[in-house]
Parts: sequence; structure tokens; C-alpha cells
Amino acid sequence: MELHQLRCFVAVAEELHFGRAATRLHMTQPPLSRQIQLLEHALGVLLLERNNRQARLTLAGQSFLEDARRILQVAESASQSARRIAHGEAGRLTLGFTAVGAYSMIPRLLVHAGQSLPDIELVLSERVSSTQVHDLEAGLIDVGLVRQVLPSARVEYLPIHREPFVAALPAGHALAARERLKPSDFDGQPFVMYSANEGRYFHDRIANLFARHEVQPRYLHQLGQTHSILGLVNVGLGCAVVPASAQALRLEQVVFKPLVGMEQQAEIFLAFCRDNPNPVLGGFVAMARAFFEAG
Repeated sequence: MELHQLRCFVAVAEELHFGRAATRLHMTQPPLSRQIQLLEHALGVLLLERNNRQARLTLAGQSFLEDARRILQVAESASQSARRIAHGEAGRLTLGFTAVGAYSMIPRLLVHAGQSLPDIELVLSERVSSTQVHDLEAGLIDVGLVRQVLPSARVEYLPIHREPFVAALPAGHALAARERLKPSDFDGQPFVMYSANEGRYFHDRIANLFARHEVQPRYLHQLGQTHSILGLVNVGLGCAVVPASAQALRLEQVVFKPLVGMEQQAEIFLAFCRDNPNPVLGGFVAMARAFFEAG
């Protein structure tokens, strides 16, 4: 049983006339009759009673007509889906991101993607930047939002966002009363720092800032994630320097202040492998790039 035979049968069943059905299908009557005969032979039942002028459905034909229509509808839907996926209009894409990106950037991007690319399913995967680059090359994720550019012959990086650093202080800290802070204000202060391993991107920038200004905070703890650092600041265990997007966490006992004297900003890059065969990748990258450029 073939789809072409089903189309021929549905046309005859709806026209109840082989001549009109043949005209509708842009074919001559003898090949049409042959397709109906082959279908009936495959099914082992008579679907149509024929005479010279018209055709009439048998009881088996009446029942089979509904099933034939459903099969053709499913086949057409499957064909359309396959074409949309092949053209990158539908499918699945795995998006890697760092924890800081989840505070505001990822939610806004997901809302926009749902409106612009409604037939693309986004699978989220939270990972540190170095792991994302490795997983891009391994094909475990399709796109990454990363902080640092790591050497790779296959990965392309598009800068999409820059943000300043801010000071994070316990609400009762003496420095919290100031309008803005400078690096020297942290000299000798208890400080919660990013880990040199898990949070290396931020660790290196903050450490370089203090080294340039000959500032020596009193490092109490070193953690990998921004929300963990702010959790300690929230209970008064020290000060911190974090990217401005962390203010979206709105911890009750944390006060954020502008930080002057730190020209370097935190960057985020859209990373993907140039040889990734996923057909939805190009459309997603173009959408994300336009979204972030628009602000």
C-alpha cells in the first residue's frame, strides 16, 4: 500500500467518478483505475463498485476512506515537519550558560526566542565557561554563553554583552554608607573572593585590579559561584566585587555600590562550533545576536 494509491482512492471516493478524479489528479483514467486495483489487492477487499458512469463505495470502502484521509494528513504533517527541521525552522538546540547569566540574561533571551523561534526547543545546561568550550567541541551542547575566550580552532566567539563590576557590601558595613567605592577602600577589609579554579575569569580580573592599586584585602573565603559569594556577604562575612548583573539577586542584607577605578568590564560571548551540523544553529545565532545588539 502506497501513499499515491491512497490519494487516488480518496479522490475517487470523494468524486464518485473515475473521470473527474483523474482530472483532479492530473492523470488519465487507466492508470488511476490500476492504482485502485493494486490498493484493493493489497488490502484483500473491494473498496469501490464500478460501472461505466460512476463509482460507489462499499461498506469496507466507507470505513477505509476515513483512515486513508488520516494517513494522508499524518504523512503531510510529517513531511512539513521534516522540511522545517531541515531548513532550521524547527528542532532542538542545547544552550550552555554560566550561573551569572541566569540572573537576567537567560530569562530575557528565552522569552524572545519563544516569540521569534517558537518551533525550536531550547534545552538549558548550566556549566562554567571552560566546560562549555570543551562540550561544544564534543557536541554535547550547541551554543554557549561564556565569559572567557579559550583557544580553539573550531569554536567561534561573538561578543554580545559587557557589564561593569560593582562592590557588594553587608548592609551594616561602614562602607555601605558611601555613594561609590574605589579599590583602595578594600585594603585590609574582610573579602570574599572568587576561586582561582572554578571562578578564574572573575578571580583574575579582581586580583589584577587590587594588584595595580597595591590593595591587600583580607581574603576569608574563595568560592566559584557569584550567588555563593553573595550568600556570605548577606550574612556579614565580608565584602566582594561582582558583575553588575548579580544585583538581580536582590539579597536583603546586601548593598551594591558603583566601583570607580576599574575600567575593565565583564564580557559575555556567544560561542559555537563552526562545523556544528544542527540546522537550527544558524537561525538561533542570528536571533541571539540581533537581540543582544538591540539591548
